[in-house]
Amino acid sequence: MKALQLSFLALVLVGFVACAQDAKNVPAEVQSAFESKFPAAKNVKWEKENETEWEAEFKKGGKEYSANFLTDGSWVETEYELKKSEIPSLVQKTLDEEFAGYEVEEAEVSETNNGKVYEFELEGEDSELEVTIDTNGKVINKVSEELEDGED
Repeated sequence: MKALQLSFLALVLVGFVACAQDAKNVPAEVQSAFESKFPAAKNVKWEKENETEWEAEFKKGGKEYSANFLTDGSWVETEYELKKSEIPSLVQKTLDEEFAGYEVEEAEVSETNNGKVYEFELEGEDSELEVTIDTNGKVINKVSEELEDGED
């Protein structure tokens, strides 16, 4: 048991060191583009998503954000959590009409060069849904996952 705990601790420490090294290696183009787009960002944490993309996690206006940039500094996407009370009325109407019986577990806004969409994790009695709705209330994507007995 002790060996398992030590192995887990070592794995966690390696993960922290890897993240810290990533933050030091953020390309200047990415850092500059980020600072230009989000000058008021606080507590920025960087992570390399893959060979061509970096993600910054930060706070802005009391909300938690993530923003992705390509290594050349091109902005890809910004996401932030949304309170249920902040869901626009057209989007809420779609949730009420097309997903009655499901509860919003998580809501966030995703902004890209193609515009803004709302992404939801919904939970029903027997299934969970991941749903994307545009600003006009149109469902763009829906992925369903069945829950096994006892799973919440």
